[in-house]
Parts: sequence; structure tokens; C-alpha cells
Amino acid sequence: MKRHSRKAITTASVAVLAGLAFGAQANEGILKRSANDWPSYHGDYKSWHYSDLNQINAGNVGKLTEAWSHVASRATRGLQGFPLAVDGVLYYSSPYNQVYALDGATGQMLWTYKQKLNEDLVAKQTHSPYNRGIAVGFGNVYMGTLDGKLVAIDAKTGKLNWETKLVNSEKLTVGFTGAPLLVKDKIIIGSQGGEWPWRGPIFGVDAKSGKEAWKFFVVGGNEGTASDRRDTWGGDSWKTGGGGGWMPGSYDADTDTVWWGTGNPAPLYDWAGDEWMTKGPRPGINLYTSSVILLNPDTGELKGYHQVLPHDAWDYDPASGELMLIEQGGKKYVVHPTKAGFVFVFDRTGKPVNVYKGVDNINFVQDIKPDGTLVGRRDMKEGKHGNLCPAIAGGYSWNSGAYSPKTGLLYKVGFEWCMDLEVVKTTPILEPMAQLNIGANFTFQPPKDGPARGHIRARDPVSGKVKWEMKFKVPPHGGLMATGGNLLFIPEADGWFSAVDAATGKVLWRHNNGQGHNGGTITYMAKGKQYVATVTGFGSLVGDAYGELWGEPWVSMPKDAGVLKVFALK
Repeated sequence: MKRHSRKAITTASVAVLAGLAFGAQANEGILKRSANDWPSYHGDYKSWHYSDLNQINAGNVGKLTEAWSHVASRATRGLQGFPLAVDGVLYYSSPYNQVYALDGATGQMLWTYKQKLNEDLVAKQTHSPYNRGIAVGFGNVYMGTLDGKLVAIDAKTGKLNWETKLVNSEKLTVGFTGAPLLVKDKIIIGSQGGEWPWRGPIFGVDAKSGKEAWKFFVVGGNEGTASDRRDTWGGDSWKTGGGGGWMPGSYDADTDTVWWGTGNPAPLYDWAGDEWMTKGPRPGINLYTSSVILLNPDTGELKGYHQVLPHDAWDYDPASGELMLIEQGGKKYVVHPTKAGFVFVFDRTGKPVNVYKGVDNINFVQDIKPDGTLVGRRDMKEGKHGNLCPAIAGGYSWNSGAYSPKTGLLYKVGFEWCMDLEVVKTTPILEPMAQLNIGANFTFQPPKDGPARGHIRARDPVSGKVKWEMKFKVPPHGGLMATGGNLLFIPEADGWFSAVDAATGKVLWRHNNGQGHNGGTITYMAKGKQYVATVTGFGSLVGDAYGELWGEPWVSMPKDAGVLKVFALK
């Protein structure tokens, strides 16, 4: 049953919404993005989390002040997504698949949409009820839902235009939490999958009609095609292999290729140890999990891939992390920080040309060669193991980094933390509903070289050479943003929101938003004025570790609150 909720639209609201540029070539708004807008999760297809806007800059950011705010309802686990801004209208999503449209200059409510969910199902899910982002185009706001649907909401009215059921969430207890990506006339979205006994597809859906156009099975590829690699899964383990692609990818228009990071295999931890090719729950290298895959956006056909972690036994899948399209020295690269704490540099065919360490505490392998070959794996048999680094939450987490073409630097929050774990034998649970299949119990621990901590390192994205570093006793857990005003914005875990000089790391401005940050930061123009928007609220699965490791204020920090904060110059 279709259902929507929206507030009455005033004459002023209609005037604002009338200017929305969602034309027939909707992705042109991303390809030829105006600096005034932030039309997609990563900003645009380059995935830099950067804006050319410079009305707010290193010289005047000290005058930045809060312009307006908006409180989300039912904000369990806080706000974890990225707002979008198009033609002066700001859109954002909140837990339980709610979407808001606001006047970007005043914060005036234009409409609210609340998806009718299967609440019993959502209550049983582990990765819920948050939503990490939306997409805009063809007059719609697109969102994946917790109960396995893709919905299109009218961008002017907040009315539900269509919804398409893509995942049998009632059986699989998985849905969508990550943002969709609009590419040409398709909405592409990856499902959850890594911890569940299924095959975690990535879907392509007609953006106008909502009809499913294609799906690519991350586990084993598609039967009857050149991508079919179920032979990399021993026995029938491909049937319950995990997969998915839970954060949005990127699009290279030059080669008409979608780049996407895929989820880990299930169970996460494999008791076979170093005999994983022939023994254990999923013998083999387990294609195409923990990989970077290249897809045809029209058909879903696999064009290429690199398996970052063959037979991932650590949950360091590259589904999170930006796939940044960067040019340097006349060459084109895709730069991809991963949960493993390594940064992969690919050429545009998907071949690694460099790999470098982004964090210090890594011991699941001795190294990864520039061509992507793993050196000295640490494969763990059934039993207890100490000091595995990084922790399951990653040396890099899912929150965005940024790249500035002004400085030529890549900025990313690194986490120096580890964990103790006990690998256990498990059997996939399929009836009556599929359940998580982790294969281990774990606790976060500090590394052996000192306390758990974090840093932001500004580095050359291709060579990895570090220009400057900010050290944190407690690392931020919000998405970074760089701007043409020579600024880097940092939403910190304790509630502080900072702007630093992007060239040096010098702190120029700070404001306390009252609670931690999990989500992203954007900037946009409305009525001739530049605004910076960030979302607040804590309590993600990664954020839960903060209380364990660092105590207060994270032990007592509310996990049911979320506020959109918007700033401008006085």
C-alpha cells in the first residue's frame, strides 16, 4: 500500500520548488554540477566531497555562525547520511526512512515524507533503522528502504510516485541503508549482505518507471554469463555467501563505467585458518566479495574487477570508502581508501598501480604490494586470537574523506584501534528468517603501540606522501568536506564542528553542536549566500565502540537524537 505524509505547501514553497532542475538528462546535473549545488551523496561523480564555493574562506570563516537548524523525528542512532542541495532546496533523510525538503536559506519546511515500513521487521534488524543518503533526479528524490524497497518521492510535493520491492526483507532481514546513485536513466543501489546468508545483489532500476532493469549478484556473479564464478566458492557455499554493496559507488563518464565496492563474504570469520582454499565454511577466493567491480550502468554487465581481499577473513571489505576519480601528471586514477587501512590506487581499467598504508596499526597482512598482492596473511583458526589490527570497524570507516584540487591533497580520518576475538564455528540460519552469520565474538582493544586514537592525514592521493597531520585522542566519525575557500570541515565525535586550513591543518573555527557526528557535511548557495550543512547524532555500530574505549561523554551520549545544523557568515 502506498502512503505518504506531507505538510501543506505554501505559496513561497511552491516558488522555491518551481526552480528545480530535474530535466530529462537528470545526470547532467551531476556531470556538470554547479558549485551552488550538492546533487549526490559524494557531491558529484568524482566523489571528492569538495565544492568550489569560496564565499566562506580561510580569511573569514571565524565569522561563521549558526543560521538555522532542523530536528528530525525518531532519530535512533542519529543522522548518518548526507544532505543534498539543488537550486536552493535542501533535502535530507533520517532514520525510519523519513525525508525532509527545506528552504535552504531559511529552513522553512516545504514537505515531509514518511515511508510506511514493516515495523516488526525493522525491529528485528541489526543494521537499522538509520538511512545514509538519498539521490535526486527526474523530478524525484530516491531512497532505499529498510524493508527492501526503492522509492521515488516527488521532489516538489513530497508525494510517493512509485515504489519497487527489490529484496525479500521479510525472509532475509536485510534491506537498504546506503544512498542510491543516479547514472543516466538508472538508479543504482547496493544491498546489505556481508553478514547474511545470501548473494547480496547490486540493482539497476529505471529511474522514471521504477522497473528493475538488472541486478548483479556479488556472490559468484550472474549465472550463464562470463561473470559466473561460483567455482570460487567450495560446494554450495555461494548460496549463502554474503556480498552486497552497502555504500554508493562512482561513475566514470569517460568510459561509461560504474565503480562499486562490494561487501564481505559470510561468515565474516573463517575457522579454516590457512587451509581456506580447501576447508572451512566457504573454501576458495570467494568472488566477487571484498572487491572493487566495474559495471555497465545500462545492463549491469561486469566490465572488470579487482578482488581487494581474496577470501576476506577479517571483514575489511572495500564497500565503504570513496572511489575518487583523480587526474595527476596527465594520468587518470581511481583512489580508494578501504577498511583494511590501505589506500588503493587504480588505473581506469581497475588495475592497481599503487597501494599504501594509511594507518599504522595493521597486522592482518604484512603488506600489500603495489599490484594488490597480499603479503603474509594472518589467517585465524577456531579459537581465541589477540590484537588483530585494525578493529572490525576499520582503519578507515565508512564516513567520507575529501580531496581538494586546490591543494592536491587527500584527507581521511584514520583509526588506530585493534580487537581481540574468538573465532567460532557457525551454521547459516535460514529459517524462518535469515540471521547474521559472523563467526566470531570480539572486543575492541587499543593497539600495542599506545592508546586507541585517530588522525587526519593530508597526503598526495597517488603516492601517499603525507604533507600534514592532525592527531586526535578520540578520532572524528563524521564525513569530511573540502572547499574552494581553502577549508576542510571536520565533524568531530564529541560534538565539536571545526574548520581548518586545508593547506596546513591549522584550526580556524570551532562550534559545539551538542552531540557527536556520524554523518556528512555539504555546502551550497541559496539566495546568493553560501551555507554549510552538517548532521548530528551518535550511535552507529562503529560509534558504539567509543564508549567502550574512551568512556564519557560517549557512554551517556543520547542515541535517539539527530539535528541538521546549517551555518552561514554573520
